[in-house]
Amino acid sequence: MTDALARHPGAPPGAPERPSRHAGRLAAIMARRRRSSVGASSCSNPREGLMVKQRFVLPVDPDPCPDLKVERGPKETGVGRWVPDDKHTLLAKWLGGTRQARAKWPQRVYIDPFCGPGRIQVEGESFTRDGGALVAWRRSQAHGVPFTRMLIGDIEPERAQACAARLRALNAPVQEFTGPAAETAPRMAATVPSGALVLAYIDPYNLSYLSFGILQALAKLPKVDLLVHFSTMDLQRNVDIALDDARARFDDAAPGWRTHVDHSQMAKVSLREAFFNYWLDAVKKLDFTSARHMPLIRGDRNAPLYRLVEFSRHPLANKVWDDVAKPANLELFG
Repeated sequence: MTDALARHPGAPPGAPERPSRHAGRLAAIMARRRRSSVGASSCSNPREGLMVKQRFVLPVDPDPCPDLKVERGPKETGVGRWVPDDKHTLLAKWLGGTRQARAKWPQRVYIDPFCGPGRIQVEGESFTRDGGALVAWRRSQAHGVPFTRMLIGDIEPERAQACAARLRALNAPVQEFTGPAAETAPRMAATVPSGALVLAYIDPYNLSYLSFGILQALAKLPKVDLLVHFSTMDLQRNVDIALDDARARFDDAAPGWRTHVDHSQMAKVSLREAFFNYWLDAVKKLDFTSARHMPLIRGDRNAPLYRLVEFSRHPLANKVWDDVAKPANLELFG
């Protein structure tokens, strides 16, 4: 007797075998599996015949202007892998999760006062990738709800011009600004059409550039969501300097924090936490609520680098961020 066939009891030698009851069940299961696999993608589950959601991977698109400046980090050796894998991926997934809501708005504006040149190279890679503004534009196009206006800026004219040129090469409706973000953010906000839905992507190199005036200027827009890069590494390294009256490194990021936080007996860890909570509450007082998840992004040596914090005036935006930013997320929002 084989595993799949059994001879009929009492049959003469040499009589044909017929399927056993077990073999019949096995054949039916295999047939169902074959039918379920027809047209299934590479992310189907062959054991169950069910589709599973695939983890979103940020595409690597060609540089529309390969001769222009590329961001390679302060040492010119390349940016950290966390830039595309965490920061830009979360931006892309949030855009994917909010695409249906954004489709209801005829005017959709993207603001980025720290845009850089629009292209990055990751350390150890031989090719380049899109910067944040280009990620936002390409994803909005892929979703069928492109931004109707891209407002970008950088303190260095060459970087702002390079980012604008790359966006124009992709047919984006872009307007560039040059200068410190504290100065360009109010000018950007003043150009936003009445009633527009706005995403402001605030990605400073360190905490000292995160002027609270940037957020105050953007908060005057009635329909604005904020994605903010809060540098915990800068705070961790320089929290002692922040207490120096002569230097006051972080006072512009969180005005009044030294008079509202009793830091006289605080350990460094507690002081960093108190500063972050003070800043968080200050932004919320601009009529925002924050998402629950504020992912702590770590560098190559597991050192904490920054938190990505989302603020909105609508619970849907917060919910989407909590979905895409939760640990071990497998949602296909991209």
